[in-house]
Amino acid sequence: MRNLIAVLGDQLDEHSAALDGFDPAQDQIWMCEATAEANYVWSHKTRIAIFLSAMRHFRATLDARGWPVTYLATDAHPHATLAAALAASLASLKPARLIVVEPGEWRLARDIEQVCAAAGVPLDIRVDRHFITTVAEFRSWMGARKQPRMEHFYRAVRSRTGVLMDADGQPEGGEWNYDHDNREAFGKAGPGYVPKPRRFLPDAITAEVLALVETRYVDHPGELQHFDWPVTRTDALLALDDFIEHRLAAFGPFEDAIWDSEPLLYHSRLSAAMNLKLLNPREVIDAAIAAYRAKQAPIASVEGFVRQIIGWREYVRGLYFWHMPAYLDDNALGADQPLPAFYWTGNTEMRCLGGAIGDTLRHGYAHHIQRLMVTGLFALLLGVRPREVHAWYLAVYVDAVEWVEVPNTIGMSQFADGGLMGSKPYIASGKYIDKMSNYCRGCRFDPGQSTGPKACPFTTLYWDFLDRHRERFAGHPRLVMQLRNLDRMKPAALEAIRGEAALLRTHLAADRPAPQA
Repeated sequence: MRNLIAVLGDQLDEHSAALDGFDPAQDQIWMCEATAEANYVWSHKTRIAIFLSAMRHFRATLDARGWPVTYLATDAHPHATLAAALAASLASLKPARLIVVEPGEWRLARDIEQVCAAAGVPLDIRVDRHFITTVAEFRSWMGARKQPRMEHFYRAVRSRTGVLMDADGQPEGGEWNYDHDNREAFGKAGPGYVPKPRRFLPDAITAEVLALVETRYVDHPGELQHFDWPVTRTDALLALDDFIEHRLAAFGPFEDAIWDSEPLLYHSRLSAAMNLKLLNPREVIDAAIAAYRAKQAPIASVEGFVRQIIGWREYVRGLYFWHMPAYLDDNALGADQPLPAFYWTGNTEMRCLGGAIGDTLRHGYAHHIQRLMVTGLFALLLGVRPREVHAWYLAVYVDAVEWVEVPNTIGMSQFADGGLMGSKPYIASGKYIDKMSNYCRGCRFDPGQSTGPKACPFTTLYWDFLDRHRERFAGHPRLVMQLRNLDRMKPAALEAIRGEAALLRTHLAADRPAPQA
């Protein structure tokens, strides 16, 4: 055998650089379902299923081409880890070289390097063409920057690529960023009719995977009865068309809004397909811009959507590889609380957390404001150990791959990197959730109260957070108003808040989750 080409579970790209020059007469593709990858964190059943189903469908695509594939299914090989399975395959197949595209996880990249070194097999790691910016280009952009900012990176990438740029080098529409147009709430009347995303019901391959997951990973969190994710490139393209036609136009103004019983609203639900590499970010961007050109969607919605891809998505990947492996141990705020048990069950009297976590456990999905300003915000205010928050996010969301999840969780959500990912912690009281959602209606807690039997835990912990970290953020220009409000508080009121916050931490720390897989 000339080349053995390893295709990892999040590299299901028919145009992958790993497949350049593939010769079925001399080369072979290698894919592996490793149990340890489902148990590395206590993975949601839907997350396991989407990876396994997409991998098996990709294998069928390769088989249809007549390309030889060594496919190690979960229940058909004895190796728990991908590294052990790869070592065994290198020993038996004896390829002259192993080829792989840059893995999206630092740990797996090191494992593959070590396996090849031990086996004496040359390793060819190829640049991942899926992304618009390479790791090397990001490092060059970073240079000696001490405080990188996504907005600066985003503008640089748009200028380089010409995306939404006029011929004179200015941003199309006259502005780089339309965030000021994209912060609307639904109001008391709610969103009204919201077009539901196209569903992709399980075919024979997916049905087999769902049965396997229910049996083999029975103790893992989450449900499978709602599984309707696109797991092939054909279906992913249909999902893209559906979003562009039915939800892109309203995506912008309502991208930060939340409504109980509407877990998707106008969001694209394309992140999982993109992170599996069933969709290329360029074609997604092109489709959104084409809708703008055809006057099917306003510039604010299109720019906001494009920024999530060409800005945040590319930026977090670059930051991940620039800052690893230290990122996983960052804890700038000294958070030391355990993750509350209800994160695995949704059993809490707080309607916002119960709703967001319930959506997550049902679907393996919650949109970005539910993640950042509900589940993430509570963990930040409570002071949960960042690595535990990271493990939860990596476990429960179908679109979670470590390169995108770590900077968003440890950096943006928990501010554990001290300001590398974002310039300030995203903190708010329960009043923000009340403004942007209907969660507070019918909740036994009052977002306007910080102490007493009806006090909202978010509001209590918000003031306690500012108090505990007052010295650190005293000179921060974006937090000055919040700290001035804290300074206006009477000493007795602040002392009562401290006491209630301490009781909350003690109570939640005592309520430990069930043992994980």
